[in-house]
Amino acid sequence: MKNRKEKNIILVDKNDNFIGLLDKFSVHKKGLLHRAFSIFIMDNFGKILLQKRNYNKYHCGGLWSNACCGHPSFNDKNIIQAGIRRLNEEIGCSLPLFYKGSFIYYAKLNNGLIEHEFDHVLLGILNKKKVILNINPEEVSQIKWMSFYDIQKKYIKNPKIFTPWFIKVFNFVMKEKIWP
Repeated sequence: MKNRKEKNIILVDKNDNFIGLLDKFSVHKKGLLHRAFSIFIMDNFGKILLQKRNYNKYHCGGLWSNACCGHPSFNDKNIIQAGIRRLNEEIGCSLPLFYKGSFIYYAKLNNGLIEHEFDHVLLGILNKKKVILNINPEEVSQIKWMSFYDIQKKYIKNPKIFTPWFIKVFNFVMKEKIWP
């Protein structure tokens, strides 16, 4: 049963209360509300780390998004622990993360799947001189650092290069002014 729970996604109500577990594909096919997190990493100069998802991902391959997104497993103690675990799996670094808030969003994906997430936003500050990223090529095909302004310009010019959820999370970050 332990392995089954680790592969399932945590379903929640609109108040983030646990209501069950279901496999990832079924959750995204049905558009069920589930617990997730989005991590934004900023460097010492105020630039944001973006990742281009691996082209072979089951959805949104080849699109740009924030540093890392994921779903906590049933065995994670909390959202911060889940975020640190997933950040290490995707971009190969471990750094402190800070909880900055949450919101619910709904986004249709490119292959008939649906993201309907109770999304917890986490922030990390990375000193590029002290931390070396070890990108997992199965998860990430490319990374780049961009300013808020450059991200906004790029999104206005060509929104289809970003994941459907990215601008929703980015707007939350801008509105809430989560930066230190």
